[in-house]
Amino acid sequence: MPDQKNIVLQSIYLRILHPHEFLLRKTPPLVSHRKENNIALICNPLAGKGRALRVANHLAGKLRRRSWHFTFYSTDWPTSLEGFTAVWLAGGDGTVHEFINRYPATSVPVALFKAGSGNDFAWKLYGDLSPEEYFDIAMKGLCKKIDAGVCNGRYFINGVGIGFDGSVVKTMGSRKHLTAGHLSYLAVVLRNIFIFREQEMVISTEGWQREGSFFMLAIANGSRYGGGFQVAPRAEIDDQFLDLVLIRPIGLWKRFRYLPLIKKGEHLHLPFIESHRLRKITIQSPVILPAHLDGELMESDRFEIGLSAHPFLFVC
Repeated sequence: MPDQKNIVLQSIYLRILHPHEFLLRKTPPLVSHRKENNIALICNPLAGKGRALRVANHLAGKLRRRSWHFTFYSTDWPTSLEGFTAVWLAGGDGTVHEFINRYPATSVPVALFKAGSGNDFAWKLYGDLSPEEYFDIAMKGLCKKIDAGVCNGRYFINGVGIGFDGSVVKTMGSRKHLTAGHLSYLAVVLRNIFIFREQEMVISTEGWQREGSFFMLAIANGSRYGGGFQVAPRAEIDDQFLDLVLIRPIGLWKRFRYLPLIKKGEHLHLPFIESHRLRKITIQSPVILPAHLDGELMESDRFEIGLSAHPFLFVC
């Protein structure tokens, strides 16, 4: 086992004198001890412009003071979660997306501490509680089964957006990791309102089909993304359904007029919008369409989307 005092001193030295090297260097994990608990404390050190690392370090201190057994992972995540009794994950929606795709079969309970640029899934789990307030909930470890979806073989926990919001994520590119989640998302949304053109799609699902031009399709497990846009306000993360929100072509002035309603989740009654609950759906197009899964870009001319047979356990 590495000497704990030397590791802590090394981490302090790197953070003060070489902060960039501290974020990227692969250092041995910090470990604290308590036999009846074995927590994998995991973060993406770049999430939230370093906020996830700060939150994870704070959690490590609190666990150490309570003599709980944990292993701290940042740049090097564990190859397996076997032997761990819980995962404490510090980050945002992108970190959760990476986690469920790296450990798709895990049944280890996950406590998610919001620390990213976008924290929409954490908000769905436990509202506006701070990481400090959520700590007491995580200590109790009470969890429930949370649905996940699969799109073209890749897992998602919050939702898939095809068309307009896929174009937004494509436009943002790597910048979405460098700026505040909601503000950067909103700025690119406003730009794409002017330039985006509806695309032809064929939508096939359980018992019906739609064909034509569409502004946007949201296939949601959670109810919001983009740092607070309530795109699918009726969606629940544990009802074993996905919520489809289908938006037909809308003119430029209506895009501006109704954007505030979409932000607040008050748009489902509009005549150019349909909403359905389903378990699987196929979207085809004659052209390559931009899409996002939990904010991560995917492009294809065919999307096969459904519920995962394996739910995840989240502390909430």
